[in-house]
Amino acid sequence: MRNNLFTRAWQTLRRLTGDDAYDRYLAHHAEHHPDTPPLPREEFFKQWQDDKWKGVKRCC
Repeated sequence: MRNNLFTRAWQTLRRLTGDDAYDRYLAHHAEHHPDTPPLPREEFFKQWQDDKWKGVKRCC
């Protein structure tokens, strides 16, 4: 029980911080785009960071 609780908490923390983004990308890619190769980890994170920080990201 305690190990299961720790595992779920760890998975939640990884999802909230984006640490599992590449793992989720690979799962999505395998399911929806099996005929094309996935991006390498470095390229995925470069693209992810570029998308996250480009443009104005403020309310005012």
